[in-house]
Amino acid sequence: MFKTIKKRDGREVPFDESKITEAIFKAARAVGGEDRALAMELTLEVLKMLKAKYNGSIFSVEDVQDVVEKVLIENGHARTAKAYILYRDKRTRMREAKGELMDAVEEILEETSKENANISNSPSAKMLQIASAASKKYYLSRLIPEEMANAHINGDMHIHDLDFYGKTLTCIQIPLGRLLKEGFNTGHGYIRPPKRPTSATALAAIILQSSQNDMHGGQSFAFFDRDMAEFVKNADDFETYQAMEALIYNLNSMHSRAGAQVPFSSINLGTETSEAGRRVTKNLLLAYEAGLGRGENPIFPNIIFRVKKGINFNPGDPNYDLFKLALRVAAKRLNPTFSFMDSSFNNEYGNQVSYMGCRTRVMANRRGPAVTDGRGNLSFTTINLPRLAIKADRDIKKFYRLLNDMMELAKRQLYHRYQVQANLKVKDMPFVMGQSLYMGSEKLGPDDSIEEAIKHGTLSIGFIGLAETLTALTGKHHGQSEDAQALGEEIVSFMRKKVDEACEEFNLNYTLLATPAEGLSGRFVKMDRREYGVIPGVTNKEYYTNSFHVPVDYSINAYEKIALEGPYHKYCNAGHISYVELPSAPIHNLEAMESIVRFMGESDMGYSAINFPVDFCTGCGLLGVIEDETCPCCGSAFIRRVRRITGYLSTTDRFNDSKLAELNDRIKHGL
Repeated sequence: MFKTIKKRDGREVPFDESKITEAIFKAARAVGGEDRALAMELTLEVLKMLKAKYNGSIFSVEDVQDVVEKVLIENGHARTAKAYILYRDKRTRMREAKGELMDAVEEILEETSKENANISNSPSAKMLQIASAASKKYYLSRLIPEEMANAHINGDMHIHDLDFYGKTLTCIQIPLGRLLKEGFNTGHGYIRPPKRPTSATALAAIILQSSQNDMHGGQSFAFFDRDMAEFVKNADDFETYQAMEALIYNLNSMHSRAGAQVPFSSINLGTETSEAGRRVTKNLLLAYEAGLGRGENPIFPNIIFRVKKGINFNPGDPNYDLFKLALRVAAKRLNPTFSFMDSSFNNEYGNQVSYMGCRTRVMANRRGPAVTDGRGNLSFTTINLPRLAIKADRDIKKFYRLLNDMMELAKRQLYHRYQVQANLKVKDMPFVMGQSLYMGSEKLGPDDSIEEAIKHGTLSIGFIGLAETLTALTGKHHGQSEDAQALGEEIVSFMRKKVDEACEEFNLNYTLLATPAEGLSGRFVKMDRREYGVIPGVTNKEYYTNSFHVPVDYSINAYEKIALEGPYHKYCNAGHISYVELPSAPIHNLEAMESIVRFMGESDMGYSAINFPVDFCTGCGLLGVIEDETCPCCGSAFIRRVRRITGYLSTTDRFNDSKLAELNDRIKHGL
């Protein structure tokens, strides 16, 4: 009857009526029908309607599908029609995903996305991001349940590291001591235990790199001073310093993920009081203070100095001199950051809590020992908190209903991802699982599921934009109003209660995260501004304020900011960080530096940092604050500008537009 049909791309191809029959039959079978003869009869009805409607003129695939739906409904096959419509919608989404993927590939080939400031613009990085784009489209259109996929696509929540949804885990605190003592295998042969400091730090760098290639997040050593002490016992300061300098050089130059980035590395230290352990801490800090070969500020590792009363926090403590050294180095280089073991939520674990540079914290464990080594975050998903407040239209009860529903969806989505991750085998993560870095993987074989190990990890629900949320609900954020501060703490407490309930429901380690939003900080606000317009104090900037922070453009002194943000740390057991911004490196005011850090500890913070500009002229080596586009000494335009972004350091040329906008808005905090 018909010779040709127009495809969606405009091509005209031979018409095949059997495809109509097959589509109707599949839809009928989806609802329990198995009558192919009926499908053929309905096809004849479709052909009749096409002839009557188009009378010999060309029609498209979409036209045929519209007629099929009409015929099914008019002939009393409503359930089959619904199945057909759902199938058609799914195919449409898959086609759209392919088209969007090609657009994404075109953009990536020009320049890599700046969603992560640790990703370069190299050919390898471009290939990685093309694979990333394809993975995201696959997971959203074919694996993740539709309700959850749509919540991500629409901006109600954000599934972080979506491209790795079913491939691997987020991060791990590596049991360095055991690996160095026993040796390990990276896949090409056994690496024996080291004997000297330089060999030990070289292997530590290789361990970080190998682990990074198995995972999408950060790699950290929880007790670097303790674990490395064994290998510097018979070394002097000179040899130890050389080893630590080599480690820093390696971590700023060796690449992982096929050359796309340097390992996202963190090192916790500060509480080991043995002579050898103190030597490790001292010389790592000194090497970091010296910088790279021409005095440039190192980007990695993130150094986290663990503070503990009786060990290093007060005069007379055995490591007080190392705390003073850590302050001096941080005053010049932005690192180390500081973690507080005496906070109300850390002190029950002694000095055992470790963090990562991005703020991740893993400690309590429903399924095994509450330790840091050998554990990490499995995945996290962030709720668009300001959108819920906008929708609530200042109705607090409605806001909590919306928040409750979104928390429920997020916890179910995380459990779905956990089930997908649990189906991975040891051989899928050959170093992390095959070399037993992860707790519980010791007795597993290559073809065993990794669930026995990952049950010790954490699943985290995060949030962004508490400040904008409070402004939408009350007209003021928590820096402007005591009532807003009280409501802010109530909201975050509510979310913590919901994740604690999820722990009981699924018997897994659900936690609440003060999200480190990079690409996400701009994604949510752009979508909300398009949907709800420009709302002063809410959608009028290019980013949402990170987690529970006071807005970066709000004028407030350092101590007031610390006092306001401190109460939120105890709720965010998956990780948290607070900063203050200074106008320049406080190298000549270490007393103020120490005063700030002490007040952070007194304010019940778990993890914190002090920020200031670090600019370096690559022409003449000038280090300091260079406000102009060119160096005031030599006139060079090649200025390396290092700033902190969501917990770690990067150069500003790698910041995305939203983070650059946030950086430009940052107001310095007076003392």
